[in-house]
Amino acid sequence: MNPIASSLQIAVVGAGPVGLALALHAARSLPGAQITLFDARPAEHDISGDPRTLALSLGSVQELERLGVWPSIAPASEAIAAVHVSQQQPALMGLAPEPEVLIRAVDEAVPQLGAVATYGAIVAPLQAAWLAAAGREPERLRSRFGAKVSALKPLADGVEVDAGIAERFDLAVVAEGGVFTDQVRKALSRDYHQTAWVGQVTLAAPHGGCAFERFTTQGPAALLPLPRKEQQHRAALVWCVDSDDDPVRELDDAQRLVVLNSLFHERVGLLTGVSALKAFPLGLNAERTLVQGRTVRIGNAAQTLHPVAGQGLNLGLRDVHELVHALRRASSVDAALRKVEWQRGPDRWTLIAATDFLARSFTWQLPGLSTARGLGLAALQRLGPVKSRLARQMMFGWR
Repeated sequence: MNPIASSLQIAVVGAGPVGLALALHAARSLPGAQITLFDARPAEHDISGDPRTLALSLGSVQELERLGVWPSIAPASEAIAAVHVSQQQPALMGLAPEPEVLIRAVDEAVPQLGAVATYGAIVAPLQAAWLAAAGREPERLRSRFGAKVSALKPLADGVEVDAGIAERFDLAVVAEGGVFTDQVRKALSRDYHQTAWVGQVTLAAPHGGCAFERFTTQGPAALLPLPRKEQQHRAALVWCVDSDDDPVRELDDAQRLVVLNSLFHERVGLLTGVSALKAFPLGLNAERTLVQGRTVRIGNAAQTLHPVAGQGLNLGLRDVHELVHALRRASSVDAALRKVEWQRGPDRWTLIAATDFLARSFTWQLPGLSTARGLGLAALQRLGPVKSRLARQMMFGWR
C-alpha cells in the first residue's frame, strides 16, 4: 500500500448499502486512512425492517462475502438460480411461440446468478459491521449519524464538508441515493413517464429460485424470488406502466391479481395473491462524470436507472471495489480518481445506454418494434456463447 492511501482523510456521505460498503471496504483495505461516515438518519433508527427489494448479482454477493457481512444477509435472502425473460404477445405476429430467453446458473458453472434480499436485510448487517469497526478504532473511524450534509465546497487539495460544522477532507465520496422524483436533476436527465408499481405476490407453486422478466406493451414487469414465509411461496413484483395511461391505479387488489395472471408467462404458474402496491415514477438521472475535483459520486448519487435490468446497486458496489483498489495503488489521490473515471466508464455507460434504450423503447410507437424485440429474444436463446456473455455481464459487469 502506498503512503498516500495510508494518510487519507475520507468523508463518505450516505449510509445506504453503497456508502456503508465503501466505508467498510476502505476501513479494511486502507488501514491508515481516517474515514468519517455521514448520514441524516439517526443511528438508533432500526433499518432492518425496510421491505424494499434489491437484486444482487453474483459479483455483489462475492463483494459482501469479502466484507464479512454475507453470512448475516444470506438467511434472509433467496438465491437466483435462473432468469427467464419473455415477451407478451402480440410478438412475431402471433405465428410462433412467445419468444423467451432462459439463463441458468448451472449452465454458467456458478452456484447462483445472484440473490434477492430486502434493503433492511442488507443495510442492517453492513451498518452493524461498520459500527463494530468504528468501536474498535474510534480515533480513525468515525460515525456522524443524524448529521445531514448541507454543502460540499471544493478546495485546492480537498473538500470542505458542511454538516453543521465545516470540516476538511482529502476526498469526499457521495453515495446518497433517493428515488427519481426526489433528486436534483443531474447533467443527463430523462423522465420516462412510466410508473413502477412495487409490492409482493404469492404463488401457487415454488418459484425454484427463478426471476421472471416480462416485456409487455406497457413496459417491463418482473418477479424476483423471495424466501418462503408462513409456508407461502413469494416473489417481489415490479410492474412498470405508462404514467399517462396507467392501467393499475384504479384497480383494486382482486382486479390487479386477475391482470397479473394474464400478464406473465405460463412458467410462472398461478399467482394467488398480491399485496398493496406502491407507485414510484421512473426516470434516468445521471452525472456525465463520476469525479469533480476531489468529490466522487457512486451508486445512485452518480446514476439512477430504470429498474428494467435491476442493476443499480450492483453498479454501485462495483464502483466501491474499483475506487478502493485505485486508492491503494495510485501515486496520488488525483491519479487514483483519474483511473477510476477511466476504468468505470465502459461498465457504467454500457448499462446506462442499455437500460435507457429498453425503457424508451416501450414508448415508441413504431410498426414492428415488438416483433423486432421478440426476434432478438428468440435469437439470443439460440446463440449460446452470446447468451453466456450476457449472463457474465449481468453477474460481474462489463469487463
